[in-house]
Amino acid sequence: MPQSYTVQQAGADAMRIDVWLASVSDLTRSRIKSLIASGCVSRDGVAVRSASQIVKTGEAYLVEMPPVASTDLVAQAIPLDILFEDESLIVLAKPPGLVVHPAVGHVDGTLVNGLLAHCPQMLSIGGERRPGIVHRLDQDTSGAMVVAKTDAAMASLGEAFREGRVRKTYLAIVHGVPEPSEGRLETLVGRHPVHRQRMAVLQKGGRRAITNYAVAESFRTAALLRVAIETGRTHQIRVHMRHIGCPVVGDATYGRPKEDASLPLPPPRQMLHAWRLAFPHPLSGRELEFEAPPPADFTAVLKALRARG
Repeated sequence: MPQSYTVQQAGADAMRIDVWLASVSDLTRSRIKSLIASGCVSRDGVAVRSASQIVKTGEAYLVEMPPVASTDLVAQAIPLDILFEDESLIVLAKPPGLVVHPAVGHVDGTLVNGLLAHCPQMLSIGGERRPGIVHRLDQDTSGAMVVAKTDAAMASLGEAFREGRVRKTYLAIVHGVPEPSEGRLETLVGRHPVHRQRMAVLQKGGRRAITNYAVAESFRTAALLRVAIETGRTHQIRVHMRHIGCPVVGDATYGRPKEDASLPLPPPRQMLHAWRLAFPHPLSGRELEFEAPPPADFTAVLKALRARG
């Protein structure tokens, strides 16, 4: 349905239309520019042709959203463990085994499909295949995620991630006990030069990756770590733990399958859990912090390690 906006607030005179509309709506400037280029913004029936057009007090502008692009995404009734929800975002605890968005080999049954059933208007937020998704967890990594419900929230959360204003703390069960018991890993991480489906620590090329870890509990041949990441590179924690000789238990790509099998309870998947997530709210700027308790498979492996000592 078209929305009408009238220039009436003090100080609006001499503002660019993209800047002004962004200040009075939940649309981002980039989205407004795209709408203007598509002829979806008008005044008195005449389409606005330039995002730099200056607005004047008393003028009324009509914004008409184009129909959602065709997509094969379908809403599916997938249970969601929602920790928090408001008009801007959803924070949820992703279970292990759930793929975040459709990709090759996973055309449906993903978190995105479940989100569309819960909140159909998200279909128009962000990219066609990843509506609302501002960050991801690997299929076999469980834990806290935030999802945007509006364009403005997606832009704000994306900026917070890029600027390092999002704090993410994981729990990881690893083989061995790291020495020292606390550390900061700063390396370059990129595609493995031979095995292109894997990531690796590189001497040159790649992207800067920073992982902080601390041993929370140690066992005979394993340890429970708290891991805080300052960057979000693909497989970052898993690659860094392998790099220091303490791969994540149950990691089929970077781990030690033979040692997994010898544990008191062989792990069903990689023992990595996004435990805590903190970020500024897109509208208020207030710091929000959430904690997702580890799922049953994680706590079962931990209990077995404690029992063995």
